[in-house]
Amino acid sequence: MILFHRSFKKKYRKLREGERQRCDFRLKIFENNSFHSILNNHSLSGEYKGSWSISIGGDLRAIYRYETKDAIIFVDIDTHHNLFGS
Repeated sequence: MILFHRSFKKKYRKLREGERQRCDFRLKIFENNSFHSILNNHSLSGEYKGSWSISIGGDLRAIYRYETKDAIIFVDIDTHHNLFGS
């Protein structure tokens, strides 16, 4: 099951139409194969330890974490720079 935190939803609504379409497309891929190579899915460290990141396209990234073994929650979406500072 895929859930979305309210902060993710808020930032998602602020994306441009093309970015939202790209995000929707990548999330569909994620649903079918969370480690598809196009997603560049990887675990994070530091401030985001315990979370994972996928590429939405360009500089846009989505961060999620496992709530239970059967549920994940997307908690943030933003540019790489805004999320990680580099």
